[in-house]
Amino acid sequence: MAKNKKNKITTKVNEILDIPQEISTNIPKITILGFEKMLIENYKSILEYQEFYIRISTYIGILNINGYELKLDEMTTDDLLITGKIDGIDFETIT
Repeated sequence: MAKNKKNKITTKVNEILDIPQEISTNIPKITILGFEKMLIENYKSILEYQEFYIRISTYIGILNINGYELKLDEMTTDDLLITGKIDGIDFETIT
């Protein structure tokens, strides 16, 4: 109950200060540019990496990217840029 109240207060402060949700929480932000680039912010780790399949762990689930000629172009502790021919994306939520 106390945790829920704290989350509501944090949300209100973020709204007042106009802070984007992806900055104040661990929720991933996924930006897709056409069918050849994908930027993932707030990821946890790379679970599996192959030229045709990449699995990324986020704080709210697992992101599966399917395609071919997939590459991890740029990586930081917070951001990940994937390039290649992206065919499909699916998301497994954590229960």
